Amino acid sequence: MKLPEFKWRFPLKGRDGTVFLLSLVIASVIWLISNLSQEYSGVVSVPVTAESNIEGFSDRSVNEEVVVARCHTTGFSLLSSSLRPSRRAIKLKIRPGDLKRLSGDEFYLTGTAMNSYAAAVFGEGTSVELFITDTLFFTFPSQTHKRVPVELVKDIRYRSQYMLTGPIEIEPDSITVYGESARLESLDRVYTSNLVLSDVHSSIHGSVRLSRIKGVRFSEDEVSYTLDASRYVELDAIVPVEVRNVPKGKHLQVYPNTAKVIFRCVFPVSRDPSDSFRLFIDYEDFASSLGGRCVPRAVKLPFGVIDYRVIPEIFDCIQVD
Repeated sequence: MKLPEFKWRFPLKGRDGTVFLLSLVIASVIWLISNLSQEYSGVVSVPVTAESNIEGFSDRSVNEEVVVARCHTTGFSLLSSSLRPSRRAIKLKIRPGDLKRLSGDEFYLTGTAMNSYAAAVFGEGTSVELFITDTLFFTFPSQTHKRVPVELVKDIRYRSQYMLTGPIEIEPDSITVYGESARLESLDRVYTSNLVLSDVHSSIHGSVRLSRIKGVRFSEDEVSYTLDASRYVELDAIVPVEVRNVPKGKHLQVYPNTAKVIFRCVFPVSRDPSDSFRLFIDYEDFASSLGGRCVPRAVKLPFGVIDYRVIPEIFDCIQVD
């Protein structure tokens, strides 16, 4: 007995068929979006390479590790993770303090420390339920390096009657530089880009970038600075010039034996600075001088004195035996 042939035919033709197919596609897209928008739990694995700033070592690991964790996230995120092109490793920036040294150029990151990098690895909005990978191991090759001071390049202009109350502080005041031995041999300091400030009349805190050197890597990209400025007033006084540390049996005479001192004091002035100001010439300075001409020193600046100037600047000294 021959069974009858069954031929399925699309019931709609022409415009009606097109509308039906379009509706079906739209419905499928809506269904897919709806499902992918919901949250799911699943195991996600992400390959990573490490970047860090460990003194004496390269800033990048030469190997990659795979971070595996059970995550709670949307279907979109799970799908995106599984479809990542060639499973290309992401660059994970790790704080040097979170990396523990195993031996030589081997370092590791514990699962506890990995918690703070979950968003960087798996993306924002992903909640890690459990790290299946408990430790990551990275190799950072050692590099030729040296420590050099940072010198601030500045163009600072102060409001009239204002000035610095102390030296400008830089943090850090030295950095580690990396490169070929020949390049580092002649490198004894690094410079900041030009810090330009005008109408300075108060304390300022900020940061300034370092000027790069071709072929040399810096441990820092910028440094912070702090400067304190205050209004000042000038006062002057005539003070005696003393001598100190003169050997027994010797006498040292200073000409002239008094000096005019111009003080720059923080405004308002609470006391006369000349009452506690002492100016002296050290015998050791005289002994090492050429022709007995010496520059006097101050014992200690009185409270509230920012700076001072002595007139004359140089004094003639004569030893009398």
